[in-house]
Amino acid sequence: MGKKQVTTQSGDAAIKEAAAVEANVAKSSSAKKSRRVQAGKVYVNATYNNTVVTVTDEKGNVMAWASAGSLGFAGPKKATPFASSKVIAAIAEKIQNTGPQDVAVIVKGIGSGRDSAIRSLINHGFNVVSIKDATPVPHNGPRPVKVRRV
Repeated sequence: MGKKQVTTQSGDAAIKEAAAVEANVAKSSSAKKSRRVQAGKVYVNATYNNTVVTVTDEKGNVMAWASAGSLGFAGPKKATPFASSKVIAAIAEKIQNTGPQDVAVIVKGIGSGRDSAIRSLINHGFNVVSIKDATPVPHNGPRPVKVRRV
């Protein structure tokens, strides 16, 4: 806990360091520029507890996502049709400049936000090309519990 030494930097070293920082900032900002995408996929995962919407391009690269919980809905309000319509509105705002116009919708889950999410997509100007239901269905399920004997 002695005295702290203050180091001075020469003018040339400071200029080189500032140039390196500016180059890194320019490189990171240019990497965030995204190109315009015409077609993509919208994945809607509607469970009993939440609704999650993800927008990807045709290759599967995620462009934007939002959930009812991330928008501030809490508890049982997250799984309502109103919350899912607000999620779609947030997604539409995020990708209005770069996002796809022609979308294929893949719906998964049995929550109440399924139908309102698709309706909201159409109302926000997306051209829905196809709708696919990818809800997992058990073929036989686990082994049942043995019968209780009294």
